[in-house]
Amino acid sequence: MDTDQYLEVFLDESREHLQAINDNLLRLENEPTEIDIVQEIFRSAHTLKGMSATMGYEDIASLTHQMENVLDKIRHHELEVSTKVIDITFSAIGALEEMVQSVSDGNDGKKDVTALVSQLQELENGKVATTEVSLEKGEELPSLSIQLDEYQSTVISQAISSGYHPYQITVQLNEDCVLKGPRAYMVFDNLEKIGEVIKTNPEVEEIEEGNFENTFTLLFITSESKETVKKTIERVSEIHHVELQDVSLEKKTEKKENETTQSSEKGKQAEQNKPKHSKTIRVNIERIDGLMNLFEEVIIDRSRLEDISHRYHDQELRETVENLARVTENMQGMMLAMRMVPIEQVFNRFPRMVRDLSKELHKKIALEIEGSETELDRTVIDEIGDPLVHLIRNSLDHGIELPEARKQSGKSEEGRISLKAYHSGNHVFIDIEDDGAGINREKVEAKAIENGLVSPENSKHLTDEEVYHLIFASGFSTADQISDISGRGVGLDVVRNKIESLGGSIEVKSVPGKGSKFSIQLPLTLSILSTLLVNVGNEKFAIPLSSIIETVALGDKDIKYVHGQKVLDFRGHIVPLVSLQEVYGVSGQSEASNSAVIIQKGDKQAGLLVDSFLGQREIVLKSLGNYLKNVFAISGATILGNGEVCLIVDPNALVK
Repeated sequence: MDTDQYLEVFLDESREHLQAINDNLLRLENEPTEIDIVQEIFRSAHTLKGMSATMGYEDIASLTHQMENVLDKIRHHELEVSTKVIDITFSAIGALEEMVQSVSDGNDGKKDVTALVSQLQELENGKVATTEVSLEKGEELPSLSIQLDEYQSTVISQAISSGYHPYQITVQLNEDCVLKGPRAYMVFDNLEKIGEVIKTNPEVEEIEEGNFENTFTLLFITSESKETVKKTIERVSEIHHVELQDVSLEKKTEKKENETTQSSEKGKQAEQNKPKHSKTIRVNIERIDGLMNLFEEVIIDRSRLEDISHRYHDQELRETVENLARVTENMQGMMLAMRMVPIEQVFNRFPRMVRDLSKELHKKIALEIEGSETELDRTVIDEIGDPLVHLIRNSLDHGIELPEARKQSGKSEEGRISLKAYHSGNHVFIDIEDDGAGINREKVEAKAIENGLVSPENSKHLTDEEVYHLIFASGFSTADQISDISGRGVGLDVVRNKIESLGGSIEVKSVPGKGSKFSIQLPLTLSILSTLLVNVGNEKFAIPLSSIIETVALGDKDIKYVHGQKVLDFRGHIVPLVSLQEVYGVSGQSEASNSAVIIQKGDKQAGLLVDSFLGQREIVLKSLGNYLKNVFAISGATILGNGEVCLIVDPNALVK
């Protein structure tokens, strides 16, 4: 079978299942008695094993199979969840992630997992021998519960009254049975010659496809004795054990009532844990990019049609253009949603990383995540992971102190790292904050002087923030000893370069003894924005609506001066005023600038002085190109309906 056509689906689904296992293992470590969590992990591992075996990746399949065996022991209460179990399972997940990445890189996905398999086998063999002895002693095999509906209960009742024997049969196949589905089919085929199968657990289709563990249960009606039924089943090879039990309808009913009572108590929890299925298809991002480029041209032509309809007073034309605007607006929302992905996909990898590194560094660290539902463009999501990993590792290694040092400083032994994402205007901000020792200004300053980044005289005039920004210089490090985990400053130039290549920026703040905060600003990279068009001199500018609080008409008495800076008393808050004509050096005779646009970034506000408002407009965001990089307070440009080029204001830069 040619599996190349399924490779992308395999990689995507494998990563999803591995992430699900990661998340649930962390939950299981905190709630070791919750078997429902183990069931979730088992399902993900079982699916991954089946996919990898089908695709021919035997190393992945064998390691996952051994994980399954350990999980099976846990869910049957034959093995307790311990730190050792969690650690070894996490090690296995790490190896699986490496193998999946190897496949993604075009390799064969092979890896020597002998040591890991041996460790998992040691865990599994903890109670295997005891289980086999108990079966030889004739103790009952744990059976899967079967729920009967009214019709099936009636059938059994009539069978008993007619002299037939209803049995609940539990069949266990050999541990090394490969073709489980065909063996189960042969069991059914033999039984149907002497009676009738009423119900099975799991369903017949799943059993015959091999989608079950080594054990399955069935309800069977026959006129034959138990011995005959058992011999009939044991004619099939690779049967390890068969258990038959008489079915009493009264007991079944009593059991069902008890289970119903228990079910009602756990009803809400079961409903929450029920897996949700959605009808989705996987589409290559390049196709969405191509579709978006075509749609951008439609938006430009729509703007042109709107201008034409205003020039020619044709009612039919105007109605058609208005309908086109409504339709394209809905299309725009759907297409942008297709490209947007929750940043949760990136944040999900950090809880396990923090757990592992905390143990390695002998530190107690809690990770707090906020705003994981914040959405970013898929291209940005793919690139931002590595910079965040590096910043968090730095905070873990050199930001948070050891428990003894924290205790001496009057802090709690457990350090805290906060990871927060939120929207502001047409940007997303990601803050990484820790309550560690902070950045030592003197140490950074001395290292900067040593590296020739700044002279001793100039260093005295630098603010704290300016000194802290020196850690982003190439090759800069204040670490006394470079560890294999990180070093405060090592590689931070790479972090900054990556973020700036995405059109973003990074700031750092620190208070000695209190902690540090890295704030990353990233563009949403939305191709289409809702903006307010304004006139400034001879130019038109577009201001993103997402940053605007309000527009204000100003009188001469409304503008005040504080230390020579124009300010406005806006609803009890003093807001600084910024003239766009002065910022951008716009030529032409400006009006009295009697209008202001109040914008906001976080808790900071500013007022932009403009000549007049031209109205709201949907515009296509275009890059200024390689020759016009890093233009202050300009995030791009657009083409208006009349063909005129209009610059797009970056409000966040003006608020700073």
